Amino acid sequence: MAYTSPMYSTIYEPRGRAREYAPLATNLYSGCSHGCLYCYVPLALKRKREDFHSSPKPRNNILRMLEADCRKMEASGINGEQVLLSFTCDPYQPIEDEHRITRKAIQILHQYGLSVQILTKGGMRAARDFDLLTKKDAFATTMTFLDDERSLKWEPKAALPGDRIEAIKKAKSMRIPTWVSLEPVIDPDQAIEIIRQTHEFVDLFKVGPLNYRPEAKEIDWKKFGNEVIELLEKLGKKYYIKEDLKKYL
Repeated sequence: MAYTSPMYSTIYEPRGRAREYAPLATNLYSGCSHGCLYCYVPLALKRKREDFHSSPKPRNNILRMLEADCRKMEASGINGEQVLLSFTCDPYQPIEDEHRITRKAIQILHQYGLSVQILTKGGMRAARDFDLLTKKDAFATTMTFLDDERSLKWEPKAALPGDRIEAIKKAKSMRIPTWVSLEPVIDPDQAIEIIRQTHEFVDLFKVGPLNYRPEAKEIDWKKFGNEVIELLEKLGKKYYIKEDLKKYL
C-alpha cells in the first residue's frame, strides 16, 4: 500500500533518512520553536530558518484531516500500523501547552486502530498524555548532551537533558516502550555516556551522525561507530545504526 497516495492528506510515508525511523508519520504543527541549530527541516521545506523557528502554529484543520485519513485507512482494511509524531515539528513544543492537539491526535489514531510513536524534545510536557499510551505505542526522545550549557547552545528552547531523561524514565515505569534517538551525534563521548546513563530504561537506541555542519568533519565516525556498537552489544541493548553512520563502518 502506498500511503503517499493523494488519498491521504496528512498521514504519509517518510522518505530518505526519515524512512529509517518510521513507516508512517504525520506532522501536527507548521514550524517548531525549539530552534535547534542542526535542524534540517527549514532547508527541506525551503523556509527561512528564523521564520520556521519563530512562528510555529497548528496546521490548518489538522485534526479534521487526520481523522479523514484514518477513516480512509480503516475503509481500506489498514489497522495496527504505527504513526510517528512528528518529523517536521515537535508534538510537544511549547505552544502545545496552548493548543493541546497532540492528545486529540493520539485519541483519533487509537480510535481507528492505529498506534503511535512519539518523538519529542519536549521532556515532561509529554508526560501528561502517557495515560493514553499502551504497549503498542512508543515514546522516544532525542538526546544530544547531558549538560545544560551545551544543550542550550544547540537546542535553545527544547527541554533540558534532565527533563528529557525524566520523561523517558516515567514512560518506562508505565510500561510504555521507549527509545532514544542519538541523532545527530555532536559529541561522540557524550553519546556514549548517554547510553551508559540511560540504558536501564531505554529499550532501543537509534544512532546517526551530525550532517551539514562543519563540526561533523572533525569526528572520526568509524571509531565512534565501532565503539557505540561494542557498548550497545555489551549492554545487550537493541539498536539501529542509521545508514549515514553505517557507511563509515
